Amino acid sequence: MREAFEDSRRLTGINPYFARPGAVLEAAPGLAVDADRIARWESGVAAARNALGWPAGPTFARAHASGATLAFAAPPDQLYAATEVNEWAWEAALGEATAAFAQRLAPGHAAAWDRDGALATLRALAAAEAQPALTALLDAAAARALPALLDDQVLTLGEGSGARSWPREALPAPAEVPWARLHAIPVALVTGSNGKTTTTRLTAAMLDAHGLVCGYSSTDGVVVAGRTLEDGDYSGPGGARAVLRDGRVQAAVLETARGGILRRGLAVTGVQAALVTNVSADHFGEYGIHDLDDLTGVKLVVGQALADDGVLVLNADDTRLRAHAQPPARRLGWFALDADQPLLAQARAAGRPVCGARDGRLMLGLDGAEHDLGEIAAMPLSVGGRARYNIANLAGAAVLAAVLGVAPATIGAVLGRFGRRNADNLGRLMRWSLGGASVWLDYAHNPAGLEGLIGIARGVDGPRGRLALVLGQAGNREDADIRALAATAARFAPDLVVLKDIESHLRGRASGEIAAILGDELQRRGVPAAALQTCLDEVEAVRTVLRWAHAGDSLVLPVHDASARAAAVDLLDRLADLAWQPGQPLPEAG
Repeated sequence: MREAFEDSRRLTGINPYFARPGAVLEAAPGLAVDADRIARWESGVAAARNALGWPAGPTFARAHASGATLAFAAPPDQLYAATEVNEWAWEAALGEATAAFAQRLAPGHAAAWDRDGALATLRALAAAEAQPALTALLDAAAARALPALLDDQVLTLGEGSGARSWPREALPAPAEVPWARLHAIPVALVTGSNGKTTTTRLTAAMLDAHGLVCGYSSTDGVVVAGRTLEDGDYSGPGGARAVLRDGRVQAAVLETARGGILRRGLAVTGVQAALVTNVSADHFGEYGIHDLDDLTGVKLVVGQALADDGVLVLNADDTRLRAHAQPPARRLGWFALDADQPLLAQARAAGRPVCGARDGRLMLGLDGAEHDLGEIAAMPLSVGGRARYNIANLAGAAVLAAVLGVAPATIGAVLGRFGRRNADNLGRLMRWSLGGASVWLDYAHNPAGLEGLIGIARGVDGPRGRLALVLGQAGNREDADIRALAATAARFAPDLVVLKDIESHLRGRASGEIAAILGDELQRRGVPAAALQTCLDEVEAVRTVLRWAHAGDSLVLPVHDASARAAAVDLLDRLADLAWQPGQPLPEAG
């Protein structure tokens, strides 16, 4: 029996398909998906909803290059049952539901399992999962416009300093909840292809300087009041919940990655602000996302989480964001490299928040007034005004902080100091000068990020020395995306490329497989084989580049694994302390 789907999952919040919980599956590649099959799937979902007593709600079906995405809204307390409904309805549409459903849920009884038997089983699954007490609390919170955070173990009502949590197996009655003590806090979401973590950290620093206890979640962990509580990638719903359940937190900035939006949806609703940094080619092929328009739609899901008076902040220099932005019932804010870009000029005249550069200074427009935030070249993240993508991040963070109530003077003060120390923005555009060799360490994980990083390094260092870089990619990229990264590197004619694995991001690829693809494309693009080395361990790849270096060289180190980055930063800090010179032995690892 052929597989009907390759992925089936719960949607626990606002998602790209509808603004409520539900279930989604990805049809198996190679299956014919036509209007008749989709209609039969929708009929199956409707029959199951009726049999289970679920209310009617939206469905979503889209055929795409790798199959089809099929989703429908369902009660938030019965989402596991909803995935079974979705799978059964799709298998029924293919004419295979009896055998497939029975094989999963009751092996050995397939012959007796008809449509009525399947619906009876789904009723039993939904009844076992249903939590009327949870539904009552969610309804009571919604009636009070109070945010709720829910996972498999815990329900939280309110946020941060105004939150209270209960285990799902010991929920109170609505009358027992201390509603008067619960409240929301200022929350911002940050998404995009590049610059998310920098923008998140920068906005959090502004909120800290404003006098609020700020928590943020990002690709690098969960941080509250300047202390890291969890290391690792927390840019999904789990990171958001961790921040918003901390009773100290008075404001939150939540990095919100594409993967979390597609896998589970958003953890939050009713936020004050959301920002999209930019959209560039990355992660194509997953969950039916195959082009930039698809990806832009996913990023803009954060706008659906805004409160009625919330502000969606967009990059006016991004053509797709401009094209996809809907004239709002909600407010739109804009940022750009040019403060007088037409969209910014129109928004500023209308009193909406904007930020951009004019005559070398960053200008914030707010409520009909303009505020000079300072000289851009003096802002450390701008690298003397050369890091154009970081100037965009500075402008975006300024708008976001202003929307959250931070005073322009405070915003300007933070812009003038943040990034002066490598520790301010760990893993992003970190720089060391080691005996005349310039070392740049960054997360640059896609062609746009890599091009920006190498461009800044060469712009600052000049063409006087050689260029070396380490190069790797995550395993869940299509081969074409991996080759695009190599093509970007090749345009800079590097003198050395050390090809690596990203051990924590192999994601189904064999060790060395990605390095081989990168190396092949680099040679196709004119990089000589003699300039290529393979060193799959990320830290050893960094050490290989350092052993090769001469004074005057630019060493560009995109390092992605968190433990490898920590080791690389420690090594580079030690070399700086030792006044190490190229050609000298490196300290022992560890």
